[in-house]
Parts: sequence; C-alpha cells; structure tokens
Amino acid sequence: MTVEDRLRWENRYRLRSAPTEADVALPAVFARFASLFPSAGHALDIACGQGTASVWLARRGLTAHGVDVAPAAIAQARMLAERCGVTARCRFEVHDLDDGLPAGPPADVIICHRFRDARLDGQVIDRLAPGGLLAISALRAIGTNTSPFRVAPGELARTVGALTVVTEGKTDTECWLLARRT
Repeated sequence: MTVEDRLRWENRYRLRSAPTEADVALPAVFARFASLFPSAGHALDIACGQGTASVWLARRGLTAHGVDVAPAAIAQARMLAERCGVTARCRFEVHDLDDGLPAGPPADVIICHRFRDARLDGQVIDRLAPGGLLAISALRAIGTNTSPFRVAPGELARTVGALTVVTEGKTDTECWLLARRT
C-alpha cells in the first residue's frame, strides 16, 4: 500500500470514535445469517478495522485474528477486545495486505468486509479450512465509480472457485456472499 493510502486509513480511524460493546456485531449484510457462523475454531478477519466483527466472533467462541493496515484501528480493536473480556481469544496485528495474508492456521471463518483485492483470492480460498465459511463483501462498481477494489453483481461468486456459494446478494452500495469449502 502506498504511504499516502496508509496515512489516509490511519487518519480515518484516528478521527473515528472508539467502538463500544454496543458496536460489536457482524457486518449488517451478514447479520441475518449469524446462525451459519460456527461457534468454535479459528477466524481470520481481513481488513478488520476497529475489530467489531472479530470481537463478535470471539464472543461466539472462536479464536479471532484481525489484521488491518492502520495502527489506530488495531489499537481500537485491542481496546474493544479488552473491554469485552475476550483478549484471550483475539489477536490483532498491523499488516499490509499488499504483502499477502499473514501466516496462520486454516480458518473456520474468514470475514472480509468492504475490502477487495483480487490478488488475495487464491490465498483466501487456500486458507479456508474444510467446511469453513467465507463471508466477503465489497463496494459495488456503479456507473463510472469503478476500480479494481469494487465489484459488479455476481463477480464475487465467480472468484470463489471451488467453494460452494451458500447465499449472495447486493445492496445499493455493496455486493456480498457467503460460501463454504466442501
């Protein structure tokens, strides 16, 4: 990631209020499917931001590993895990995803919310454990607002390879899907 992009994300999180226990949740597009998420195992939260999904997964019983490029976001995520009493099940680290996914065990859940980098598709699929659940969303490419980090409806399903799509959808601003490794 360029220095300018890294600073932009860092400043974005520095200006945000720290999340509270009330903010702990799955991203809204996945909330109605919460029962599909396992209650044990390992989770990887890619571009985790302030850690609200990671902490939700840890409260559910998983060991969560959240990564983000912004140190301010990671600091807020660590504080949230501490306030929620799940520091033993949460690990957060500053990581530039331009370098690929960080090393780690196979994941029973991978969440990648509103972050898209097609260069990581193979690594994400390879990291998913047998039976594991992938929850991915990305901002939609709309009109002239396109970039490599935005997707068209149906694009995510085409990128998940041999995974089985459980459900997918779109909102006015994002596309999302849940898929399993069978």
